[in-house]
Amino acid sequence: MSNLGYDDTMYISGNPYRVHDSSRPQPRVVTPGDLPGATPSDATILFDGTDLSEWSKLDGSEPNWIVENGYMKVHPGGGNIRTTQAFGSCQLHLEFAAPAEIKGEGQGRGNSGVFLMQKYEIQVLDNYENPTYADGLCGAIYGQCPPLVNACRKPGEWSSYDIIWEAPVFHEGELLKPAYVTLLMNGILLHHRKALLGPTQHCVTTHYEPHSATGPLMLQDHGDKVRFRNIWYRPLTAYDHA
Repeated sequence: MSNLGYDDTMYISGNPYRVHDSSRPQPRVVTPGDLPGATPSDATILFDGTDLSEWSKLDGSEPNWIVENGYMKVHPGGGNIRTTQAFGSCQLHLEFAAPAEIKGEGQGRGNSGVFLMQKYEIQVLDNYENPTYADGLCGAIYGQCPPLVNACRKPGEWSSYDIIWEAPVFHEGELLKPAYVTLLMNGILLHHRKALLGPTQHCVTTHYEPHSATGPLMLQDHGDKVRFRNIWYRPLTAYDHA
C-alpha cells in the first residue's frame, strides 16, 4: 500500500506522531503458534519436553528432576531448579499439573512455585476443593496478594499460566518502579498489573532491596511430584507505542 495513513492530521498530545500518522513505525511481525499456548516465532524455549539442558540446580550442577512423556516432574528432595538464562521483563508461558493422586491438604497438596527472577513467587498448588490461606492459593503472589478467583482444574489435569512480568527498576540503590505482574490461569485473569511489595517471604512482610535487572526463572521442589511442560518466554520489547 502506498498510503498507510495521513500526514495532515493533528499531532497527538505529548507525541511526535500525528493521529493515524503514515510515518509511525510499524510493530515487527510475530507468527503466532497454531494453538493456544503454542510457541510463537520469536519466543525462547526453556523446556520443550525432551531434556533439561536449559536448567540447573541452584549450585549450578545438573538437575535430577524426571523428564518423561513430554514433561518434567519434581524429584522430591532434588531441590529447586533454575534456568541457565537470566532475563527481566517478559511474557512467560508454562503449563503444570498437580499429582492425580490426592495426598495431604492445604499447603501440603500439589505444592510448587514459579519464581520470577528467582525472587518473586507465583504459587503453584492443588486448590481444587482444597482451601488454604488466601495469599497462598494457586495463582497467588505468595504472601502478598490472593488471586481474583480460584481457577484450578481437577488434580492431574493440566493448567496454564500466562504471565506478563515487569521487573522492578532501581537507580543508585533506590527503587524507581516496583515489579508488576499480570497473570492469567487457564485463560482467566488472576492479577491485572498488580504491584508487588518485594521478593517472596514466608510468614513475614517484605521490602525491596536493590538487585540485578535480570534473573533466572526458578521452579520449586516443595516435596510434591508436580509436573511442568511447554515453558517459553518473550522479552518485552522496547518499542514505544505511546
